[in-house]
Amino acid sequence: MAKSLRLFAFLCVTIFVQHTLNAQGEALFKSKCSSCHQIHKNGTGPMLSGARQRWIDAGEGDLITKWVQNNAALRASGASKRAAAVFKEYGGSQMSIFADLTDDQVNQILDYADAQPKEDPAAAKDGAADPNATQGGEEEEGGLGFVWLILAVLFIVIILSVGGVRRQLKVASTGDEKYNELTYWEEFKTTAWKYRGVTGLVGLVLTIAVLVVVFKSLYSINVMENYQPSQPVAFPHSRHAGENGIDCKYCHNSVTKSKHAGLPSVNVCMNCHKQINGDGKPFAGEIKKIYAAAGWDTKFGPAGGYRNTKGKPLVWNKVHVLPDHVYFNHSQHVVVGGVDCKQCHGDMTQMKETAKVQPIEELNKIEGNIKLTKATLTMGWCIECHGAKEVTVGDGKNAYYDEIHSRLKKNKALYRKYLTNDGKLTVNELGGWECAKCHY
Repeated sequence: MAKSLRLFAFLCVTIFVQHTLNAQGEALFKSKCSSCHQIHKNGTGPMLSGARQRWIDAGEGDLITKWVQNNAALRASGASKRAAAVFKEYGGSQMSIFADLTDDQVNQILDYADAQPKEDPAAAKDGAADPNATQGGEEEEGGLGFVWLILAVLFIVIILSVGGVRRQLKVASTGDEKYNELTYWEEFKTTAWKYRGVTGLVGLVLTIAVLVVVFKSLYSINVMENYQPSQPVAFPHSRHAGENGIDCKYCHNSVTKSKHAGLPSVNVCMNCHKQINGDGKPFAGEIKKIYAAAGWDTKFGPAGGYRNTKGKPLVWNKVHVLPDHVYFNHSQHVVVGGVDCKQCHGDMTQMKETAKVQPIEELNKIEGNIKLTKATLTMGWCIECHGAKEVTVGDGKNAYYDEIHSRLKKNKALYRKYLTNDGKLTVNELGGWECAKCHY
């Protein structure tokens, strides 16, 4: 029996480790690959299922990790015929560089892809959704539930093993075989009743613990930190806003006059990319997507030109999604409140990928940001910020707060009340905590 229990425990640990690696591969696939690759279908890039085997069959199985990490460098080295063939097959569309991925992480992605079952043709015929298609709003599922299940099974195995040893020791010490005739449940009831005081206390503690876990889990509903949907074009903010110093307002040009920050039209992208086509660079394939959307053809002379046919618009996936009953106005915060973009969105000059919902820990690391404790995009986050954000009034620079200041001066008692505590006026003291300010 002991040998069987050890074997069972070993299998549980093996399954747990394999599931953890599979979950890591799934997360990496969704965040790095899903915008261009599908599992079992060719798309912008080749399907990932069987990709490693195709490189092995070509005699270059050891080079696929180099291809994923920096395909441009691998092609330039001339060490891989397979890399040149794939590049030619997909019309010179260059894959993004993922130098941050380790060899193990690349293999985790490929392991995950190879482990996915193919779509049932009958289900596809009936209109079932493609299980390999990644939607922008899909929430990544972690393996935490499975981890707890494995731990519970291991705990039960340990209890049964200890119970069996305890029973054998009791029989050996007393010589009474009746203990072998009792079932585990009968023995448990006898022991629990014998030590009913301890059993009651343990039961109470476990009940309270379960209630605490349940209620804490309710607070995680709709917490969207680290949410980063796939996008039609891999847009590196670090290159545009960081290296090239492009002001945020150039692309998000409605941020100072509308509730929405706005997304740049393809024509805004073309203002620069008529001249910058990325030839020979890793990002040339992404720029070609912009050309396709604009209807731009580089064959029309050296400078290119627009085709008569219409382009295909880029459909961006929304990142910062608020409930329908919540009102948020960008211009009110940016113009009137003077809030810097990095307070909510983080330092985009360092963001090498498209935008995501930055966790509060990352936002608090940025110099000049108000340090908050509640999760990003939650109601507590907004309330906490309104309670800490200082408002400058009476300096003649902001007509909205100047009017509030002039009204406050007429009620000196109220004015002194606000300034007595900390010597400053905060948003909540000017009505920033009123329900109707943020809720329809």
